[in-house]
Amino acid sequence: MSVGDVAGLIAAIAFVLLVGLLAVPLVKLGRVFDETTQSVKELTEHSLPVLDETAQLVASGNGQLANIDTVTTSAAQVSQNVSALTALFSATVGAPMVRVAAFSYGVRRAFGGFAAGARKGRG
Repeated sequence: MSVGDVAGLIAAIAFVLLVGLLAVPLVKLGRVFDETTQSVKELTEHSLPVLDETAQLVASGNGQLANIDTVTTSAAQVSQNVSALTALFSATVGAPMVRVAAFSYGVRRAFGGFAAGARKGRG
């Protein structure tokens, strides 16, 4: 065996050790990738039902908002009807009530004036 053969043998052994040392992290990295793939698969399996339920919930919420819109529209119509009824009542009954109140005020003033004059005449 010559010096070149020994140097080649040492280089080959060093290369095998280097490959062996690098193989261990590569195998571990492969296991990490396998676990990551499995985790992503499980996450996808669990996420899809949640997304479906969320879509159903949003659709249900939109339906409830449509119902609320109907209720608020009805409430607005009721308030308009009450306003119209109030205006009709005040136009129909309000003006005669003002006249009756003015007449009764005038009658009280007149009787008050007669009573004051009668008291002056006695005294």
